[in-house]
Amino acid sequence: MRNADVLIIGGGLVGCATAWHLASAGADVLLLEANQVGMGASGQNAGSLHFQLERRFLESSDAQAAQASQTAALSRLAIEDWRSLESALNADLHVTMNGGLMVAEDAEQVALLERKITRENEEGLNTRLLEGEEARAIAPYLSPQIVAAGYSPDEGYADARYVTRAFANAAKQQGADLRSRSRVHAVERSGTGFEVQYENGRAKAERLLIACGVWTPHICAMINLHMPLYPVALLMNATERTDHHVPHLVQHVGRRLSMKQTGAGNLLIGGGWPSRLAQKADGNFDLARRPQMIEASLAGNLRAAIDTIPFVESLNLIRSWTGMTAISADQLPIVGEVPRMPGCWIAGGGSAFTLGPTFARLVAQQMAGKPADELDIVSPARFEHLNSFMG
Repeated sequence: MRNADVLIIGGGLVGCATAWHLASAGADVLLLEANQVGMGASGQNAGSLHFQLERRFLESSDAQAAQASQTAALSRLAIEDWRSLESALNADLHVTMNGGLMVAEDAEQVALLERKITRENEEGLNTRLLEGEEARAIAPYLSPQIVAAGYSPDEGYADARYVTRAFANAAKQQGADLRSRSRVHAVERSGTGFEVQYENGRAKAERLLIACGVWTPHICAMINLHMPLYPVALLMNATERTDHHVPHLVQHVGRRLSMKQTGAGNLLIGGGWPSRLAQKADGNFDLARRPQMIEASLAGNLRAAIDTIPFVESLNLIRSWTGMTAISADQLPIVGEVPRMPGCWIAGGGSAFTLGPTFARLVAQQMAGKPADELDIVSPARFEHLNSFMG
């Protein structure tokens, strides 16, 4: 039996970053990862640092957009965390924060931008509306059909392939025990703590963090917890390298699109276009297999990219890939201690790259017995009614 202060299930960005914070504070941390560190959503995403309110919240309802805007306090913290992260980890993460544009093509979309920016400003985020020509003055690559853009000077991107690895290395240097190929088979309550059976071992700790992406509900079920997180399959694309024309993160308020140019010159194109989750013979989703690309998503994603940044049409597409993430029932992240199960923390449900370092810092803070009120808006407490029959 391996005894630890903290058990972390999941070797993604949040898991590794939390391990680093806790180990740095002197805790004995054991992290268990079923595959290799950073191989899930943490390494498959495009690395966007999007602090403007996401399009997916704007297209739902005013009530949901208003609720999502309350996460602005987390975004303000995340801006500062990302600006200092390379120094803190002593690593080159290719963090670029040259600003971001969320573009609009018609009057209806402009009105949506205006409402979004009003909410953001009320919550303390520094965003403003640029008219079409004003936007093209700082982003001459934009199409003439772009009539306005929301501009955030803080947005940008980082290289997702490096970030989780850097947190993992830093955690190991501080004494954290990170174990790959250590799939968890069982979790149970043990006194006031938790006992875990995993590949080739057992472990016990007073505090547990479950941060394993689409597998989080599966692990929660082992301790009789309902956690409303659902798998979503998405598409990403990369073009050939070209001269550096796009220094900003570019998103669209009315179409599914996110774009940025890497340091090597490739353009990464995504924005939430769906892929098809693999299925088992019984009809359930098969999370162990890579999702299948949907051709219409590829065509739609590239069409949105070309309409927004016309020179993209001249570039060769060199790679497209699918990946999975998890979203919650209300699309906000679920991060914090489970009230009905003291000692158990959850972290998942979207924005886990942009807000991941901040989530990890605040979760580690809570695990150390210190308050982190900023997590109240994303706390699992809002889903306590699902666990009212928990034994």
